[in-house]
Amino acid sequence: MLEISNQLSIPDDEIEISAIRAQGAGGQNVNKVSSAVHLRFDVRASSLPEPCKAKVLRCRDRRITKSGVIVIKAQEYRTLEKNREAARMRLVHLIRGALVPIRKRKATRPTRGSVQRRMDYKTRRGRLKSLRRKVTR
Repeated sequence: MLEISNQLSIPDDEIEISAIRAQGAGGQNVNKVSSAVHLRFDVRASSLPEPCKAKVLRCRDRRITKSGVIVIKAQEYRTLEKNREAARMRLVHLIRGALVPIRKRKATRPTRGSVQRRMDYKTRRGRLKSLRRKVTR
């Protein structure tokens, strides 16, 4: 059971984890041992509540496929167990991040001082450019 929050959890049978060979440096260990992990989680077929599914699928993340499957690859550790735990934690963070409510933007106005500074800068800049013109006689 993967705990997302106090009210939300994912059963282990909905998460598909497979061991693969890791990429990159590591010498003989990388060539011999399948210590990297591919985690697949089908959001549409999961037991998550419908509003949660919709929020996760609406999230713009390259790890979520068009068919609604979250694919996470973990290979930073040398052991399969640590990579498996890292992949599960990334899944938790992805789902938690998608469920955080988006705050409405509060409209603000520029301060009088910032407007004045901007106008002063424009005046100075215009004066400098006017000095670059050709001199008329």
